[in-house]
Amino acid sequence: MRHPAGKKLRLTALAALTASALFANGVSAQDVTGSIQYQRGQIVSPAYEGWWPNDDGSFTLFFGYFNSNWEEQFDIPVGPENHFTLVDGGELDDLERDDFQQQAADQGQPTHFYPRRNPFLFTIRVPADFAEKEWVWTLKTQGETVRAFGNLSSDYRIDPQVISTEVGGNFGDLDNRLRDNIAPELTVEGDERRSVRVGEALTLVSHSHDPDDYPPRSNRRLPQTLEELYQPPSGVVVQGAPGLRMHWMVYRGPAEHVSFEPTQLKTWMDSRVYANSPWSPPYVLPEVPEDGKWEAKVRFDRPGDYVLRAVASDGSMFSYRDVIVRVAPLAN
Repeated sequence: MRHPAGKKLRLTALAALTASALFANGVSAQDVTGSIQYQRGQIVSPAYEGWWPNDDGSFTLFFGYFNSNWEEQFDIPVGPENHFTLVDGGELDDLERDDFQQQAADQGQPTHFYPRRNPFLFTIRVPADFAEKEWVWTLKTQGETVRAFGNLSSDYRIDPQVISTEVGGNFGDLDNRLRDNIAPELTVEGDERRSVRVGEALTLVSHSHDPDDYPPRSNRRLPQTLEELYQPPSGVVVQGAPGLRMHWMVYRGPAEHVSFEPTQLKTWMDSRVYANSPWSPPYVLPEVPEDGKWEAKVRFDRPGDYVLRAVASDGSMFSYRDVIVRVAPLAN
């Protein structure tokens, strides 16, 4: 994984005796795994996922992030605490150096940060002569600055199979056919920019299908006992079921003021039991509509500018489309 590891403590007998105090401070004890997991109070780390070459000689850099909390979410607008900078390699290794430049700050990164691992969320395309340069993503949360360095180091070259491995796709399978996996096709009806008033329903209609129908749809075996249900993940990366799915997330703007109907499955890697997540047991993927058409309604309870993201995935690769929504106050 190409991101800093979250903090983790082993639960001892003494820690078990103080579990209630830990919970009050944003830490909850997980009896099954024997570990302590932070609900809040930890940082978000930007993640450079890797790069691949394009047919025209350019390169695509992939980024995501890791929120060390299981519950706390953040809204960090593009600015001094959430920005990109283009530099020569190694120029920003010193975290004390102020690198904010308004003209380069916005490279399509999120401003709303969900819990835990959110991989391969956005890309930056760089020219063939990018050479030793770096796109550096700086994030500051809880008073701590962390950076991800997007460069063309050979160690970071990836392909669709690597992406599948990083997201636990196809139950963690390493089938070589995943190297040629094609992301689902995705379109969203209507204009890219919409407007609505607080409390009004905005209808979102999207269409998606998987052109190569690979990896084939398959749900995990349902647990038969509580021991199976609460069994800890067997590897570093939690595994998810393969198959086409489509859902919406809040990419920019405060998600707490946004509600979808129906409730959308989680886009972040939540492996907790009954978490409404493809990585969560005993989750079963919903059936794909016969016409490949998904419809949802969204409402906002606070005015402002939001970016909603449609996400289509086969469990291993992802396609995105954004809708920008300006929410006006209620009419007088």
